[in-house]
Amino acid sequence: MASNRNLLVLPGDGIGPEVMNEVRKIIAWMGKKRAVGFDIKEDLVGGAALDKHGVPLSDDAMKTALEADAVLFGSVGGPKWDTADFSKKPERGLLRLRKEMDLFANLRPAKVFDALVDASSLKPEIVKGLDIMIIRELTSGVYFGEPRGRHTNAKGEVEAFDTQRYTAPEIRRVCAVAFELARKRKNKVLSAEKANVMYTGVLWREEATKLHKESYSDVALSHMYADALAMQLLRAPKEFDVIVTDNLFGDILSDEASMLTGSLGLLPSASLGAPDATGRRKALYEPIHGSAPDIAGKGLANPIAQTLSYAMMLRYSFDLGKDADMVELAVENVLKAGYRTGDLLVGNTDGTKKVGTQEMGDAIVKELDRLV
Repeated sequence: MASNRNLLVLPGDGIGPEVMNEVRKIIAWMGKKRAVGFDIKEDLVGGAALDKHGVPLSDDAMKTALEADAVLFGSVGGPKWDTADFSKKPERGLLRLRKEMDLFANLRPAKVFDALVDASSLKPEIVKGLDIMIIRELTSGVYFGEPRGRHTNAKGEVEAFDTQRYTAPEIRRVCAVAFELARKRKNKVLSAEKANVMYTGVLWREEATKLHKESYSDVALSHMYADALAMQLLRAPKEFDVIVTDNLFGDILSDEASMLTGSLGLLPSASLGAPDATGRRKALYEPIHGSAPDIAGKGLANPIAQTLSYAMMLRYSFDLGKDADMVELAVENVLKAGYRTGDLLVGNTDGTKKVGTQEMGDAIVKELDRLV
């Protein structure tokens, strides 16, 4: 068994530990049945870290993340920490990881499983067979731009401000990830911005176009304003393949795309850095759902998004495509067999079986056994 793959596990808050426990079962199964082993370290992040260390991510945990081959992340946040200082809110732990690991490219797939086509809020003929990838720039833009803050202005009014800022290299490197990935899919990229009203949008369109002409002319490139794209994702989502956009628009559009699939509990993500001299990228993998404090500790959470995040880790960090395929197929087959957590019980529920977090995790492991 290979044991030189270093993995940091950060379960976090809310349902994070619950869904991560189910993935740990799959990791153990992979080590036993597929010789896919990891040297695993686990640490605290978010509110859990704030409670113990007074910060949402300790320096030791940050150091471990920088040294790891990959980070598997759960979720952070909850009402318990709503009154925490802004600089110490649980979400700042995740933002620190993204920034210091320089995880500039966030890959968010949105795929509709045939067994769940009725779970989407859109008509089946619009979403059946949907398989798109949204690539969100993750370490710049309005979430990180300076200056930012709040004060009382000369009129005595409370005023808050954030800065949307991008450099040409920041735009080019995330667009390059989109073009490279498109070459392995349907060979087309849609770049989204607001070039009609924002200087950063103008620069984004210019740099995407230049890079395309210089290095990726074999890939079809088109442009669209982000608000128009939000509309088209509801009208005809299957027109798209790879979508690349900035931090703010990517945050919004990827959540919109997630609901085309029926549930946030289904969708994984990968956040990747630049390759080093050996080709290794720093990487963090996480479900796009939040900490869901309303159901935390009740055994109701859907572990599929965390499971598929693990599959993305196998594929993108360790080049274990066959093993990733196996995990994804096991999930698909379990859904075909009718297993549903509560978030998936919409539309026609004939032939379905309502299960909890552990039951869904166990069903996936059992299906892996059957596939082997």
